[in-house]
Amino acid sequence: MKINKNGKKKNKFRKFLSILGPGLITGAADDDPSGIATYSQTGAQFGFGQLWTAVWMLPFMMGVQEASARIGLVTGKGIAAVVREKYNKKMLYTMVAIVLIANTINIGADIGAMAAAANLIIPLHFSAWTLLFTASILILEIFTSYRVYARILKWLALSLLAYPLTILIIDMPWAEVIMATFIPHFEFSFAFLFIITGVLGTTISPYMFFWEASQEVEELKEKNIFQNGNYRVRKPMVKRMRIDINAGMLISEITTWSIMVVAGAVLHKGGVQDIGTAADAAKALEPLVSSFPNAGFLAKLIFAIGIIGLGFLAVPVLSGSAAYAVSEAVNWDSGLSLKLKKAHGFYGIITIATLIGLVINFVGIDPVKALVYAAVLNGVASVPLIYIIIKISSDKKVMGENKSGALSKSLLWLTFIGMGAAAVSMFVLMFKGG
Repeated sequence: MKINKNGKKKNKFRKFLSILGPGLITGAADDDPSGIATYSQTGAQFGFGQLWTAVWMLPFMMGVQEASARIGLVTGKGIAAVVREKYNKKMLYTMVAIVLIANTINIGADIGAMAAAANLIIPLHFSAWTLLFTASILILEIFTSYRVYARILKWLALSLLAYPLTILIIDMPWAEVIMATFIPHFEFSFAFLFIITGVLGTTISPYMFFWEASQEVEELKEKNIFQNGNYRVRKPMVKRMRIDINAGMLISEITTWSIMVVAGAVLHKGGVQDIGTAADAAKALEPLVSSFPNAGFLAKLIFAIGIIGLGFLAVPVLSGSAAYAVSEAVNWDSGLSLKLKKAHGFYGIITIATLIGLVINFVGIDPVKALVYAAVLNGVASVPLIYIIIKISSDKKVMGENKSGALSKSLLWLTFIGMGAAAVSMFVLMFKGG
């Protein structure tokens, strides 16, 4: 019996899609409202000046996420659980506090951005939108299967295709774009380092490390791998995990690059160098719908769908990763696969973190600016957490034969040094007034 080449290609593609899981969801959540706002502000403020970060960050982003996923896959535990069992409590509580604070602030910024985006389409009081989104997210996260929920929301994330489509439509200075993509440009000023710390922080974020590791454990539980009491990591499992991670991070960074290019070409070139409102950010998509009578409204609609859809995806990831960290630290039952009555503490942390995030929106910080500040905070918070990931993933007692090799260690240490240098330089210039 002959199998045609198209059939083989289809089977290979289906097999590839079946491998995609936690890595793809994490990559999609990485382009959350905070990411969209930060990348848009980067393009608006510096044009193509920071475009190179999208390419240069990719291997480091893959390295950190691969190490996080490998920890979950090899140990069958989340990062906080490994630290609780193998290391000291000071490290554990410091790590959990960093994740909890950073994630809660990020939740607040994302909810505020969703409300501001929705207000572009249906004008309601800001408070009404924040309350509606918070209630909806909590109900969906606590009372529905996150796997089904995420599958639906990933379709909303397709609105991000508006950015690469806009690139194809507008007159683009390709020689300048290509040069800026591969040749780093650097300015030793507070404004430049502030935004680049935000870009690093919203791309390599604390919540991604914990979410990735814990979701690998969730996948193992779903496949009942622990039931035979004889669990051992096999090479095909590690290979599939790496394919998933690399695909998710590649898609994420293509999106990042596209947002920066569009913001640089449309906003920066058009004289908009500071994004103060959601409407300002939505202007970047106006060329995509310029031939329609209501181009401005359609641009706002596409932008709003992207922000709201990704917010619905990202906020549960943020609150969920915080809940994993706290629950694993105190040895509570945890997992989105568990019902509420089986994991009161886990869902309690999700609820508290989300509600505190909601309250943050009423302290008078502009929702769009809050997104950028949250990204910068993540950039600073990631540094000590990456050190912990280096320590765990390189520990033979914990990881056995799957401990980090030379390539993984190099990527992790370079990420730690690069993000640390950006954060320290930013603070030095901030105190100097540079």
